Amino acid sequence: MLQRPPGSREAGAGGDEALWSADSDPWRDPAAGAVIGPPAVAKDDDEDEGAPDKTGPLLSLSDVLFGRRVKPLALGVLGLVALVIGAAGGFVGWLVARGGDALTSEVTLAQTDVGKERPAGSVADIAKRVRPAVVSIEVKIAQGGGTGSGVVIDGSGYIVTNWHVVTLEGRADASAKITTVFTDGTRAEAQLVGTDPKTDLAVIKVKVTNPTVLQFGDSAKLQVGDSVLAIGSPLGLTDTVTEGIVSALHRPVVAGGDNGESPITYDAIQTDAAVNQGNSGGPLVDSTGALVGINSAIRSSAGNTGSVGLGFAIPSNDAKRIAEAIIRDGSVKHADLGANVKSVSAETAEGAQVVNVTDGGAAAKAGLAEGDVIRKVGDRQVRNAAELTVAVRQYQPGQTVPVVLARQGRELTIQVTLQSD
Repeated sequence: MLQRPPGSREAGAGGDEALWSADSDPWRDPAAGAVIGPPAVAKDDDEDEGAPDKTGPLLSLSDVLFGRRVKPLALGVLGLVALVIGAAGGFVGWLVARGGDALTSEVTLAQTDVGKERPAGSVADIAKRVRPAVVSIEVKIAQGGGTGSGVVIDGSGYIVTNWHVVTLEGRADASAKITTVFTDGTRAEAQLVGTDPKTDLAVIKVKVTNPTVLQFGDSAKLQVGDSVLAIGSPLGLTDTVTEGIVSALHRPVVAGGDNGESPITYDAIQTDAAVNQGNSGGPLVDSTGALVGINSAIRSSAGNTGSVGLGFAIPSNDAKRIAEAIIRDGSVKHADLGANVKSVSAETAEGAQVVNVTDGGAAAKAGLAEGDVIRKVGDRQVRNAAELTVAVRQYQPGQTVPVVLARQGRELTIQVTLQSD
């Protein structure tokens, strides 16, 4: 049966009031319009209309670390995860960077633990033994100066060098200051003992204690192709060592002779070891470290003043003989033929032709005449005037030597007793 909804007013006394009232539930009123009603689940009584949703409070770093709001184990796991992620990212970045440039990478180069072997007789061994006996020579005069090299040949401090080094090619006088510089930097003032301008040799002396002395070798035993070292101060670069071979032997070298002076003439050792200005006076040594020559000159091409592999050294046998004479007497005397000659080359005769003879000289006494062509002195072949000079200087004044000459198409041999220059 139909009844009123709960809470409705009582029916009127007349009993003729409508079954549904205006404030009754529209879903229960057949005549009511269709409307959307409130949600089926009602809100809690303490929930206000329009109030924002309630959420928990946010945690700060201090709450997490010191408020013990998160378990330490969870923090440790979180830190480990972050570390792993960072390491993985760094490794990936390293791989990308490494693969970005194929020309660069991490590398460890191999290195030997022991030094290079330097057996006795090697270039390094010879240079180590010889260099302390070589000095740089500085010469100063009022108008300038120059440098060269020298080699200690005696424990008393005697040093052999070139005449053109200590005299600046004749420009220096008694007031010139000569200073020697050893390989260890020691400087010592030197005194001029004597010179031999005709062979470009000189001896100076320094006051030193227990110097390293270079021993003379036998230059007569050299052969073309033998290894040699040149040591000196080329272009002021002290303590320089160069290596080469003996390129030729008995190569006559002539230099100077200006202003009426006697030319420098010597029977040279030719070498391709680099020799430059400043090497003059320094030693040429063989594969045993013995002194076989005194470097003295070079030959260069036109417009070139440096080494082109044509260096010349005074043989040690000649240097030894002349140095001993200078140390003993202060000067040197050479064997002399007593004739002026010129070089000639013809089908019938090649050698040194006599231009004139000195009155009372060796040539005049032996019967040499103007026009004779000298072709041999002793066992030395003579092909030009320079070779005649070096051939005669092999002997001592007073020695008698056979001289082969061509005269009017005939070959003659005469004995000549050499005199002193």
